[in-house]
Amino acid sequence: MSPNHIRAKQAKLIRYFRKIHRVTGLLLVVFFLFVAVSGILLTWKKNSGGLILAESQTGTTTRLSQWLPIDSLHTLALRVYHDSISAESVPELSKIDVRPNKGMVKFVFEDGYWGIQLDGATGEVLHIERRWSDLIENIHDGSVLDHWFRTDGGLKLFYSSITGFALLLFCVTGFWLWYGPKRMHRRMER
Repeated sequence: MSPNHIRAKQAKLIRYFRKIHRVTGLLLVVFFLFVAVSGILLTWKKNSGGLILAESQTGTTTRLSQWLPIDSLHTLALRVYHDSISAESVPELSKIDVRPNKGMVKFVFEDGYWGIQLDGATGEVLHIERRWSDLIENIHDGSVLDHWFRTDGGLKLFYSSITGFALLLFCVTGFWLWYGPKRMHRRMER
C-alpha cells in the first residue's frame, strides 16, 4: 500500500469518528447536561449549608437501650407528616435511616421527597426537611423518569445505558480525534 493510500484511509477514519462524535453529542447533549449538573450538585450536597441535604441533627442519647421502638417512632413520624406536611395524603415510607451515633432516626418519604428527623429516645421532632438531594440523585440516574411515568425501572435502564454507552463512545472517538492526526503527521515525516 502506498503512503498516500494509507494517509487517505486514516483521514477517512478520522472524519468518520468526527461525524460519530458530533452527531452523538448533538443527540444526547440534554442527557449529558442533566448528568453533569446533577453530578456536580450531588458532589456538593454535604457542603451546601443545608440547601441540598439537611444536616443530621443530634438527639439526646446514643444509648439504644434508651430509645423508643422503631414502630413507635414511625407512628410519631406519620403524625408529624400529617400535621406539618400534608393531612390528606397517605405517605409511602421510602427508608428509615437510623443514626445511633447521632441519637437520631430519619424517616424518608417517597412523595415530595420529605424527611423527618426524630430524637431516638424522646421522639421529639429534630428537623423536617425537603430532601432535594434525593430528587437530584433520581435525576442523575434517570429514575425520576420511572417515577413520573409510573414505570418499573425500564426508563432508568434506558437512560443510564444510553448515557453510559455514549460516554464510552466519546472516549474512543475523542481519543482517536486527538491521536489520529498525530499518527498521520508522524507517518508523513517518515
